Amino acid sequence: MLSEIQLEKINEPLLSWFETHKRVLPWRENPTPYRVWVSEIMLQQTRVEAVKPYFERFTKELPNVRHLAECDEERLLKLWEGLGYYNRVRNMQIAAKTVMEEYQGKLPADYEKLLTLKGIGHYTAEDWLKLTAIYYAGAIASIAFGIPVPAVDGNVLRVITRITADDTDIMKQAFRTQMEQQLKESMPKEAASAYNQALMELGATVCVPNGEPDCDNC
Repeated sequence: MLSEIQLEKINEPLLSWFETHKRVLPWRENPTPYRVWVSEIMLQQTRVEAVKPYFERFTKELPNVRHLAECDEERLLKLWEGLGYYNRVRNMQIAAKTVMEEYQGKLPADYEKLLTLKGIGHYTAEDWLKLTAIYYAGAIASIAFGIPVPAVDGNVLRVITRITADDTDIMKQAFRTQMEQQLKESMPKEAASAYNQALMELGATVCVPNGEPDCDNC
């Protein structure tokens, strides 16, 4: 892979591109920690356009951690109905109860503490689940709190491996760890939120999977 110094060269054009081309999304309009968390969990294995109406309804009915923690299961599952993978919302509620009990109803502004929450933190199963958990913590920490940690999802993996012309198997934990370390060193510490979102946005809208990458627009 490229060195940290070389990767730093993408920072300025990447952030400039994102400022001009970022999509208008409901969770970006008011990126509170709770809203960022809900959106990230909903977006797992679900298209952005499909998530929008569910996010609006869910956050209107359950506007904060307390409401989520206290919601009865029947109503909770009804609000989630259509998104599938119901363990996602069940785990969110378990995490919400933990946040109420241990953090006075506020998601902790701490990467390591976020990793301890159900549905966000480390899984003990397959490697890809561990990678997903690390991504959630990084996304919430950086977008909601500005903590300079990478949020490496499939879009980011694809963008960086194409930039670096690296054909390593992206599912290898050692490679993912190396990439996270390099991005942590090269990312602009004062713009962690925009940087992570920009990489994800580029991968979702320009540097797309399957077929030829749209390098002329990159």
